[in-house]
Amino acid sequence: MSTRPDISVGRVVHLALPAMIVLAAEPLYLVVDTALIGHLGATQLAALAIGGIVLAQVSGQFNFLAYGTTGRAARHYGRNDRAAAVREGVNASWLAVAIGLLAILAVQILAGPIARLIGGDNPVAVADAESWMRLAILGAPGILLALAGNGWMRGVQETRKPTTYVVAAFGISLVLLPIFVYVLGWGLMGSAVANVVAQLIGGGLFIRALLKEAHGPVRRTPHWPVMRAQLRTGRDLLIRTLALQGSFAAAAGVAARMSTETLGAHQIGLQLWMLCALVLDSVAIAAQSLVGEALGAGNKDHARRVALIIGRLGVATGVLLAIILLAIGPFAPHIFTSDPGVLTETAIMWWWLVGMQPLAGYVFAVDGILMGSGDVAILRTITIIASVFVYIPLAICALKFHWGIGGIWLGLTSFIVARLVVGWWRVRGDKWMIADAH
Repeated sequence: MSTRPDISVGRVVHLALPAMIVLAAEPLYLVVDTALIGHLGATQLAALAIGGIVLAQVSGQFNFLAYGTTGRAARHYGRNDRAAAVREGVNASWLAVAIGLLAILAVQILAGPIARLIGGDNPVAVADAESWMRLAILGAPGILLALAGNGWMRGVQETRKPTTYVVAAFGISLVLLPIFVYVLGWGLMGSAVANVVAQLIGGGLFIRALLKEAHGPVRRTPHWPVMRAQLRTGRDLLIRTLALQGSFAAAAGVAARMSTETLGAHQIGLQLWMLCALVLDSVAIAAQSLVGEALGAGNKDHARRVALIIGRLGVATGVLLAIILLAIGPFAPHIFTSDPGVLTETAIMWWWLVGMQPLAGYVFAVDGILMGSGDVAILRTITIIASVFVYIPLAICALKFHWGIGGIWLGLTSFIVARLVVGWWRVRGDKWMIADAH
């Protein structure tokens, strides 16, 4: 039985706050990026929206490097086996490098067709997006190394170093962004260069931390049994993420076929949604660590208490975000753009963005609980059902029946509701407590 401290709101917050800083760093950077590029014009903003969807797939589709690794490392940590937890980080990092290099190759080959598929009948924005993608994707290995590094460090409840690394990397990039975009006159391409700088610095810092831990009984070379087990865990998370990110890509495609203004407003909403979602996910990350630790130590009662506290904190955080969005609604859209058409569309989208936050708070809390226990197959199923049978049909209807941007965000809100209902049903039972560290 574990001798670690009992669960409390304070302990959850201690893990969640550093995770919130780490998770919010990149979206905050993208919000600033969106604001700077938005003032170059609606076409440049649309190009960033197209290219940003693709770059988001790298961190989104392969987030099992963080989320899967956290739960696995936490269950080792619950058994007081730190070396095994670090070994998870070593093998996740090898996977990160391999996947990152493959992503660079794929985007160099497919950037044009991808941009045309998402961008539709907007040739200037499509051409700019293609160029942006080819450059920005060079940071992919850094993105994935940071995911793997955050994963194992959260599993052993190390919170200070990941925060320092991420803040340092993106702090440098935020300084470089306006210089590259405006002072040097690189425009949209300056955004891509600043992005690459941030990602590679961050990935390098996490590698340095891993090398300091990986000694003695921890081998630095790939270990196939561990890597194979990580890929099994990652398989269901990858399918889940494909469904999740596919829904966002479909929504961007629908917005692009409505108008440039609709796509620009959707980009603003998407970046704010991602920021709010990752803030909510910081509570879920605490759940991954604490649930994994409890189940690794064989304490199911403790795991259920974690789940109860995490669910309540998730809802409370969602309510707080909704209040903040309501307060900034009258002036925040003007930070991102001065285009009248984009502002009109943003005003419609804003109410949907506000209303979904409390619901999303509970959904993300449940995600963290199930990832911490290793019950990832049900997460895959929940997301596929919500995406295929709820979100995508509503997005298509929004285009076919001219519902506009409100219809797109009706689909997103319904997507959240569907995940909430099925996730609540799962957590209220006992089958999710299936600790699996192998």
